[in-house]
Amino acid sequence: MNLLIRDLSKTYPNGVKAMNELRLEIGKGMFGLLGPNGAGKSTLMRTLATLQEPDAGSIVFDGIDVLREPMRLRRVLGYLPQEFGVYPDTSAEALLDYFAVLKGIASQKERNVMVEKVLELTNLYDVRKKSVSGYSGGMKQRFGIAQLLLNKPRLIIVDEPTAGLDPAERNRFLNVLREVGSDNTVIFSTHIVDDVRDLCTDMAIINGGKILQQMRPSAAVQAVSGKIWTRSIGRAELEIWETKANVLSSGFNEDNTLSIRVFSDKTPGAGFTEAIPNLEDVYFIALKSDQT
Repeated sequence: MNLLIRDLSKTYPNGVKAMNELRLEIGKGMFGLLGPNGAGKSTLMRTLATLQEPDAGSIVFDGIDVLREPMRLRRVLGYLPQEFGVYPDTSAEALLDYFAVLKGIASQKERNVMVEKVLELTNLYDVRKKSVSGYSGGMKQRFGIAQLLLNKPRLIIVDEPTAGLDPAERNRFLNVLREVGSDNTVIFSTHIVDDVRDLCTDMAIINGGKILQQMRPSAAVQAVSGKIWTRSIGRAELEIWETKANVLSSGFNEDNTLSIRVFSDKTPGAGFTEAIPNLEDVYFIALKSDQT
């Protein structure tokens, strides 16, 4: 159940090159597509979901030529965009039954079973009679997962799903994704490093419409072991150190000084200690390398 993306390109009429010969191979499980806003993530997600066509390239999923046979893919596709609307004053149960009809489930008995199953899976069964328009942000996102599961998809695409969720809602949403991701190919687009760290077994970093790196998060972190250094500096020293060393990030200490994290094969200077690397370091290294 592999998704093969080859030389995918897309340039918009305003000249923005949103995809630049993208190449990816994505297998079963949770795959994180990590990149800043404007990196090309949503363009790739919409293209994979057959909502727009690329200028060039190919997409094959489980033997389906996606660009030539979009309807075949849609039968096995579940898609959750960044934002989606719902009918006002309609309960989750009734709305899911309606979506099931649209997805071709003609039997009322079969729809009842499927609707109950997805409501339980997404932890919405107890609020199934409530209007979806009155749900919290996290509940609406879980409802979005419930509706895409109605056709038992093999490929699931979720685009920036945790943006704006509070920590508790985010955790509930990610737990649902973990469960559905075990038996499917799930592509999870986000600009939040922690989402990928907490959820995905494989990932790619995208920026400027290009794939900068594809790797397993654990392997990527291990690859920079011994090359991340930290020390405290005065706030006024930050610009100086940014010219002297490869500063990845900085954060305030309790005494209002700054802790900086530096990428270097050897110690950048006196006062630095070796730091335990993390996925955020990997992300910033990739983005900074792309700027040089």
